[in-house]
Amino acid sequence: MKTGAMAFMRGLTFPGGQQPVIRGERVYLRYPRMSDFLQWSKLRGESKDFLSPWEPQWARDELTKGAFRRRLKRYASEARQDTAYAFFVFLKSDDTLIGGCTLSNVRRGVTQCCALGYWIGARFSRQGYMQDAIRALLPFIFQTLGLHRVEAACVPANEASKNLLMRTGFRQEGLALRYLQINGEWQDHALFGLLADEGPG
Repeated sequence: MKTGAMAFMRGLTFPGGQQPVIRGERVYLRYPRMSDFLQWSKLRGESKDFLSPWEPQWARDELTKGAFRRRLKRYASEARQDTAYAFFVFLKSDDTLIGGCTLSNVRRGVTQCCALGYWIGARFSRQGYMQDAIRALLPFIFQTLGLHRVEAACVPANEASKNLLMRTGFRQEGLALRYLQINGEWQDHALFGLLADEGPG
């Protein structure tokens, strides 16, 4: 693991301390905080119908403060173990929370790979914000974490997500049958990949 990644993880153990900010053209990404709860719950709540077809089934207490607190604890634990990294995405113009990105299933050894996941609130979709966020995140993946490859997957019917990945440099590599349980059902997923020497910088 690179020194930058270890410093990033140490920062996660100090909620009141300085935490890294990843800056794009119109957005920035940072580690989620408890103070984000109200914005997060409002955005996720108003976007439920928009997000549900593409996400795992929501828990009954999905939008409660207790569930959010448990989510943050899991994020911090996963980052300390170098298995996953979570970010919220904000507008530079007014610090409005618009979505999130997660790097999960980080594999070291001979693989050096992770999986990219993302979501965006309904009123911010199709405006190029997530494309900006993913492009800004790629140097963190390849340079700070020192990974060789990043993977992503989406339901084949999600044309917006497929187009987003291709615009940010990913190539479609195949189809995995009944790959993930989405909205309560096992669904096929289109698989995408991007290598470090194909990314920015």
